Amino acid sequence: MSAPRFFCDIPLVAGTRVALPDALAHHALRVLRLKAGETVVLFNGQGGEYDAVLEVDGKAGFATLGDFKPREAELAGRITLVQGLPSGDKMDWVVEKAVELGAVRVSPIAAQRSVLQLSGPRLDKRVAHWQRIAQSASEQCGRNRLMTVDAPQTLAEWLAQPADGLRLLCHPEAADDLAGKLRATPDLSALTLLVGPEGGWSDKELDLARHAGVQAVRFGPRVLRTETAGLALLAAVSALMGW
Repeated sequence: MSAPRFFCDIPLVAGTRVALPDALAHHALRVLRLKAGETVVLFNGQGGEYDAVLEVDGKAGFATLGDFKPREAELAGRITLVQGLPSGDKMDWVVEKAVELGAVRVSPIAAQRSVLQLSGPRLDKRVAHWQRIAQSASEQCGRNRLMTVDAPQTLAEWLAQPADGLRLLCHPEAADDLAGKLRATPDLSALTLLVGPEGGWSDKELDLARHAGVQAVRFGPRVLRTETAGLALLAAVSALMGW
């Protein structure tokens, strides 16, 4: 059985003894009931990982770090998922699975047809919640770099930012399909996938995206739910590009 993995947001140096952050120590010692002397794996999101031996002093936890292991589990290319905010807690699922599928960033969009609208302290709490989900998913799936989860913004605000590689918007009536568009860009190293909320993008949002150089593609003959579409696209791109 593999050793438990923990994201540890402090500097990590081989051969040193570190105090574990309170939340990490509580989870390891009280929830998982790990004991002194057991081996865990620590990573801080900067790449690579360390085997470490647990020490316990009352409620406090410590770890003595072994050698640095430069192990990575990243895709060969960078994929960003721009996700129209879905209703309820569906964004939790999207964030968790996007980490597992290798995305480097998820950018939630407060689209015109998004049912979920966030602002103020409620928005801050939700973003922090998504970031914790991303950390937990990285612990589970073996990634040593954290996926970025942005605060929600409008599509116009997102489009005003510099583009990173090819940008594709999923639309069931697009003339081009995903596979054909990827074949036409064989040296692709960065890709952004845009998926609308329930009800899809509005006509105004589609016009904004088109004028910003975003290209529409279709993805099969079926209409997927918003929480399915982006994840299916991530998996398909990884397979088609050999990433």
